[in-house]
Amino acid sequence: MTIFSKIIAGEIPCYKIAEDDRFFAFLDINPVQPGHTLVIPRQETDYIFDLSDELIGEMMKFSKRVAAAIKQTIPCRKVAMAVLGLEVPHAHIHLIPISTEGDMDFRHKQEIPADEMAELASRIAANFS
Repeated sequence: MTIFSKIIAGEIPCYKIAEDDRFFAFLDINPVQPGHTLVIPRQETDYIFDLSDELIGEMMKFSKRVAAAIKQTIPCRKVAMAVLGLEVPHAHIHLIPISTEGDMDFRHKQEIPADEMAELASRIAANFS
């Protein structure tokens, strides 16, 4: 069981943004920008391109809704998307609010206090529809 599956199961706490019967979105605890969110399928699959075409399409639709909530909450020009998939063997999409391309630098993580993370997650979740 991956750490992401444990988050979905509630065994590990997270700053949840949204969920449905197929997907789960939560703040990255090592964000490159405030509001950096991960979208994962409930189905535990290591490589995103091993997901079915249908599931990838539905994951993009769910991610689009999450990105809209992020953009409505965080001042930014766009919400960028990245799929890396090396750090956790569970398919996931990074959604990161950006104003410049340099805002996507995964080498520079930010430390955000827990109370700020909780408040940010609550604000983004309130804008999710």
